This record gives sequence, structure tokens and C-alpha cells, in this order.
Amino acid sequence: MYPLLLVRYGELSLKGRNRKTFEDLLITNIRAALGDLPHGRITKTFGRIYVETKDNWEELAARLQQVFGIVSLSPVVRRGLDLEEIKEGASLVVQDTPGQTFKVETRRACKDFPLSSPELSRTLGGHLLKSFPHLKVDVHNPDFIVKVEVRSEGAFIYSKVIPCLGGLPAGSSGKGLLLLSGGIDSPVAGFLSMKRGVDVEGIHFHSYPFTSQQSKEKVVELARILASYNARGRFRLWIAYFTEIQKALHKGSYPSLSVTLMRRFMLRIAARLAQREGALALITGDSLGQVASQTMESIHTINAVTSLPVFRPLIGLDKQEIVEIAVRIGTYETSILPYEDCCTVFVPKNPATKPSLRQVERAEGELDVEGLIAEALEKTELVELYPGKAF
Repeated sequence: MYPLLLVRYGELSLKGRNRKTFEDLLITNIRAALGDLPHGRITKTFGRIYVETKDNWEELAARLQQVFGIVSLSPVVRRGLDLEEIKEGASLVVQDTPGQTFKVETRRACKDFPLSSPELSRTLGGHLLKSFPHLKVDVHNPDFIVKVEVRSEGAFIYSKVIPCLGGLPAGSSGKGLLLLSGGIDSPVAGFLSMKRGVDVEGIHFHSYPFTSQQSKEKVVELARILASYNARGRFRLWIAYFTEIQKALHKGSYPSLSVTLMRRFMLRIAARLAQREGALALITGDSLGQVASQTMESIHTINAVTSLPVFRPLIGLDKQEIVEIAVRIGTYETSILPYEDCCTVFVPKNPATKPSLRQVERAEGELDVEGLIAEALEKTELVELYPGKAF
């Protein structure tokens, strides 16, 4: 019925001379998202991408709805630039579309076609009224719209428009390193960064035996979910050894500063890994004022350990807004599994909410900061994850 999916993109059309680079990356991400699903050629014309289907357009469309850069898509019938062929194609589309009222909208990009857009719309409307006696025209509030795009490569006819994620193709804005915990917030921060074109890698801090193997597997699963949205359909997850740092902080003389000190260690380790791997920014799930480490004073003190930009996509969102996104992207159910990570063990009863830089530097004077960081980086492991593939 629908041999093609018509893929539309928005912001990419504004990229001027760089447009081709963005389009080519989008096609690369489309190929990765479709993976082993059967499909035909993927072709590009001005302002459009077409994916040939194999009688499986619903499956292909579901995958493409997870690709950043795509604004919407439609299953289409393609016909030649002949009026009778276009009429026959429009009839097929109407047969597959429920409803009692309709209108026809035509976009004529090919000016060589003999009928103008209004003329073709009227001609097709009259043909459909004769062919389907149950239908009536309603130009203001129709049950469905038969859309026709007349282009030099043919006429494309459809009635379904499926909204997609929009944004920029993941990978078009460079690489960022996400501090990925097992909670609700950080996966959402990674998702929103991908929407602005960031190729996201993750770093997770694991403190075995204080945190369990299940907590590690939980984060691996979150990374696998994020892979379906990421550049080239993969997610590289670095698992950093954090046990000795947690032990050192637990023995320290400043228990109220332990959360701040822990976050400073995380940012230091992440920044060094980012610089080694070519990431240009760090990404966190901070939401201003949500917990003790996310007050203005805490963020300022924690941020002082790195000169890398730190992106905080959730900074102005409340918890309910974050939860709603997590549910929509499929990470919420995994995030709420009852396995603690190192951010939730050894938390003091009264964590400092306004730590000063002088205080934390004095506390760090008790610690072998460089030695602990070096050990953590030396024992950091890399896992590459793909949607649906076992760890």
C-alpha cells in the first residue's frame, strides 16, 4: 500500500552551506535506527528524504520516531506526473483513511505540471466525491486531509502525518560526556542534549561492594535505552571505579561536605576523561534547588574544579516535568528500580547546602586527590551499547 516513507526535517533547512553535512548525518542516523529492519533505498531530494518500505512502514516509522532531526513523516503513495495516475493514487489513500469529511491540499513544487495547486485540489476533490459517495467536503474541520506534493520526481499522496522528535541530528554539535546515575534526571539530561545535536557518551561511578551489581546493570540498561536516540544508534558508557574515593570520603573529618566533595571528584574524573576522548562539554542532571548538591552555592563550588563547559539541560525544570519526559522516552521504569548508586550511599544526615570553596579545599587537604583520581581513571572500563543487544 505505502511503498515510501516521506521524511521531513525542520532546522536543517536553515543551515545554508552546511546543510548537506547535516542531511548526510541525519541519513546515517536513520540507517542506524532502522538497523536490521527490512527496507529499500534511502534517497534525498531538496528538503525531503524518502525511505523505501517492504510492506512494513509501521515498524520503520516507529524506529524513525526516535531519530532527532526528523520533524514528521508520512507513508505515501507515489505516482507519475499524470493526472489519471494521481487520481488513482488519491483513491488508494482515501480507501485506507477513516472519516466522513475531507479536503484536498496540494503543494506544486514542480511548476511544469499543467494544473495549479488550487486546480489540482478541486479536480481531485471532485473525483473523490464521485468515487466515494459517503464522503463530504469540509474545508474548515475535515476528518482527514488528502495531501498531494507535486515534485519533479513524481506526485506524492498521503493523509497521515506522524509527529517526530525534531531538533538536530545527534552528533551534529560535537561530543559531550554525561554523568549518568541510576536516577530519573540524568538520562533525561542526556536525551535533551541529544536533541540539540550532541553525540552523548556516559560515565557512571560504581562503588562495589557499596553499590551492587544490579545497580550497575540498571545504568547499563538506561544507556541502552538512550542508544536508540543517540548518534549512529549507539551509546559508549564508561564505568569508573569509585570505591576508594567513597572510602576516603567516609573517613574524612567533614561529613557534611561529603556530597560536595564526591561531586567535585566526579567532575574532575569526568573532565579528564572528556579531554582524553575529545568531548567538549560535560552534562549533568542538575535541577536548581532540587537537592543539597544543586543549590546555587553548591553548583558554584563543585563547578570550580573544571574549566570545561558543564551543560545542565534540566536546570529550570521541576521534578514532575522531568518525570513526564522520562516516561515519554522510556527511561522512567528502569530509573525507579530499587538499586542504589554511589550518589545515594553514605549521604550525611545534614549535607551542606551552602558550601564555600575555602571549606571544601580545606577538607580536600586531608585527601590524596590526585592519587585517587589516577586510580579511578586507570580502572575505568568502557561498554558499548546498542538498542536491543545484550550486555
